[in-house]
Amino acid sequence: MSTETGAANNDAVQDWKHWHEQRTETVSAPYGPLSLTGTHWLADHPEGQLPDIPGRWTEAGDEIVLTAGPDDGLTLDGKPLSGEARLAADPGPVGAARVALGERRFVVLRREGLWAVRDFDPESATRRAFQGIEATAYDERWAVPGRFTPYDAESAVDGVRTVRVGNADGVQRGLGLGGELAFDLAGNRLTLQVSVEGDVPQALGSARAGEAPSLWAVFADTSSGVSSYRFRFLRPAAPDADGRTTVDFNRALLPPCAFADHFICPFPPPGNTLTVEIAAGERNLLGR
Repeated sequence: MSTETGAANNDAVQDWKHWHEQRTETVSAPYGPLSLTGTHWLADHPEGQLPDIPGRWTEAGDEIVLTAGPDDGLTLDGKPLSGEARLAADPGPVGAARVALGERRFVVLRREGLWAVRDFDPESATRRAFQGIEATAYDERWAVPGRFTPYDAESAVDGVRTVRVGNADGVQRGLGLGGELAFDLAGNRLTLQVSVEGDVPQALGSARAGEAPSLWAVFADTSSGVSSYRFRFLRPAAPDADGRTTVDFNRALLPPCAFADHFICPFPPPGNTLTVEIAAGERNLLGR
């Protein structure tokens, strides 16, 4: 190995260690995924009383109506709530959720027309019991060139092909896919169907500076449910104008539902169960 190659690999190792440390800090933060204690669908509680959450929460078309009294102890935008508040889905981080009870935060969300409230508590048992993330040390063999190809107009609507997949809560929901990511790994030609966050023109070369799309894949492999969690996420680097990117399984991620049972993570879509062992990236929670 040349001195230049060795230095580049050492930089990659250090970058991975920093990434792993940041991931550990992020998931164990007061309002990270470990603090989620419940996801309550309003359709399951037509009377408006959510488990262990004060106030009355009811649907009103494109809003939720929250009714609370002084004894409920709820705050809205940092001020005591007494009366009625109309709420839309929370767009920002958990800590910025509009409704709170002490240090707890109640995040309003909407999925496929259904409303839910998530309860985040920094004192959750899962957060207190967290010991860390089991992850395989960086290995350059798991970082390979890839090429992203968006779906053509005949097979997708507005660049998106929606498939129904199972979710961690046992419900099937739509998963929007924007194209295919192809790469060679350990002598195998592999592909992943990926979701796209951001704009991906049919002609990638027409993308303007600052509009690079973000790719996201849900995948499983032969280690899933054996030496790794049952499925994982991957976020490859944004493709260039020709669709070229790097597929780095050293940064394979545990999905949120690995940290708390109340997330509704999608399972891998058809074609995303790889027939090779991806012995890289985040594998499991320590102590589980």
